[in-house]
Amino acid sequence: MQEKPTTVAAYAAGASLAAIALFYVFGPNYTIDGDDSNDSNRKKSIVGLSNLANDCFINSVLQALAGLGDLRVYLIRELHRRALDGPEIYGAISRPDELPQEERSDKLRELQQGVITRALKEMLDRLNERPIYKKTISARGFIQALELAFRTRISRNQQDAQEFLQIVLERLCDEHHAGVRARNRALGTIGMPIGSETAAVPESSTLESSAEVEVRIDDGSPHGLPALIETKLKEIDGESGFPFEGKMESQIECQFCHYHYKPNQTAFVNLTLQVPQKSSTTLNACFDGLLKTEYIEDFRCDHCRLQHAVEYKTAERARLRSPVEQERLDREIVLIREALEKDPEVELEGIELPPSDLAPKRRIARHMRITKCPKVIAIHLSRSIYDHSSSTKNVAKVSFPERLPLGGILTQKMYKLLAIVCHKGSHQSGHYESFRRNYLYAPFSTPETFSSFAQSRVASENPSAAQSPRLAPKSSPDSGKSISSATSSTSLSGASPSQHSQLSPSLPRPTSPVSRRSFQSNISRTTSKHTSSEDTNSSSTKQGRFSFSSATRSSRTVHRSSTETTATGISSRMRRRRKSDDRWWRISDEKIKECKTSDVLGMQKDVYLLFYEMEKPSSRRGTEG
Repeated sequence: MQEKPTTVAAYAAGASLAAIALFYVFGPNYTIDGDDSNDSNRKKSIVGLSNLANDCFINSVLQALAGLGDLRVYLIRELHRRALDGPEIYGAISRPDELPQEERSDKLRELQQGVITRALKEMLDRLNERPIYKKTISARGFIQALELAFRTRISRNQQDAQEFLQIVLERLCDEHHAGVRARNRALGTIGMPIGSETAAVPESSTLESSAEVEVRIDDGSPHGLPALIETKLKEIDGESGFPFEGKMESQIECQFCHYHYKPNQTAFVNLTLQVPQKSSTTLNACFDGLLKTEYIEDFRCDHCRLQHAVEYKTAERARLRSPVEQERLDREIVLIREALEKDPEVELEGIELPPSDLAPKRRIARHMRITKCPKVIAIHLSRSIYDHSSSTKNVAKVSFPERLPLGGILTQKMYKLLAIVCHKGSHQSGHYESFRRNYLYAPFSTPETFSSFAQSRVASENPSAAQSPRLAPKSSPDSGKSISSATSSTSLSGASPSQHSQLSPSLPRPTSPVSRRSFQSNISRTTSKHTSSEDTNSSSTKQGRFSFSSATRSSRTVHRSSTETTATGISSRMRRRRKSDDRWWRISDEKIKECKTSDVLGMQKDVYLLFYEMEKPSSRRGTEG
């Protein structure tokens, strides 16, 4: 009975679906992620963001953050740490007596649970997908998470990418420190002896600094034994801290008495550099404006003021005749001199200093330096020019390098440019677009195709340092001798019988053009020497010699072609790797196109935000997209 056309079509569709499923199971990256795909003209792209409500300042920042590998590693580690610890650690609120309002309790609980950290990770994961067709998503979910966390609406009227970046980074930093405090509080409660939680580790110390938490094991002694897990967890928290957080130190020096004030350290998540009002400048010049020595006039130095107070009270004591007043002034002069020797910045209690108007004014020097370099540094180039009536945009060209050195001579760190945000337009209106490197980070990238992975696996499982024996043609009468001599020489080199069974007739492949030339010359010398020995020692006929020479030429041709093919493959891979470092994405909401590093470095007039990531020694930052 003849089958119906619908049944045949159903069978055909089922067979095709099964074949496609098998293909994508056993080699999915061969077509989607591999560069050796048959469809070489297929245009690769990334996920774009829709702009429905003037969201270009949000979209540009999110696309730039999606290209930062250290940030994504931090988000994965932070959420994984919270999942391992359990929700009970991050759901508990410390000192509920000081948090009477329910809203404050909810905000602290959200900080400990990392609400924005989770929302940002989900957003960046979606942006780092590798679509096989043009794909555009919305950032509405992340915006709603921000609005819920801050209990307010994000205004679209005043668009500023730097303000949005500042809000996101400060919130992520606060959630990180809240999680560290919650872990330290849990360790201080669990590890200490029973009944001594409040006495040994007060709650205020755990909230102020994680270094003051002391975990001890109850071994029956009054104080217990120190736990080693505390030190290890502190090291982990220190190494995997918030990648944008750095520390800057400022210090004041009086130019008259040369007294150095105590250095004042402040934390930062991004640096704001003022662009000078010139036609063109450099990023180093902008850094000089922040880190250069600044001289300030008419400053009242604390050391000079106390010295003036000693002189003032000494002159006042000489005028007084009352012994009681003289004794009081002597006591105050001694206390002031002790303060001069120990700490002139401490406020003296019970001592009336001369009026501040009489204190001398000095010239001071203010030094700024970065004491802790962050893993990822976000630089904001402030282009606002304010006058009495309005504000305008500074359109000076700012040249910025691809690799940025930062820090002192002995503690210098090298940073690599990974993303920028540009603004086109005036100070009142305009459009933001972002540039990010064409990098793909694990687990969303497959740098090697399935076939090359299988070849590398076979090569790693069957290593052989000995040279493969060359097989002689069957027509040669001394072929057995040549094979036996090659086998014996190989066995003398230390190869095992199992390795002999896996030896292939192909020769080792060279790894560079220089070694390829020497390799081919060695092949020709070895072949000619082998041919001369065959001609001398062999008593075969001309037919045998002819068959041997033709086989030798054919084997030589095969070896040469395989060598050239291998060298060509290696050089093409090297060219791909060099090319991948020069590829960028230019993203304007849903419009995405490729560009080069020279195009990015040429955006000197519109550059607004720069994102540099600290280079790691002998590490590969990403792969070609």
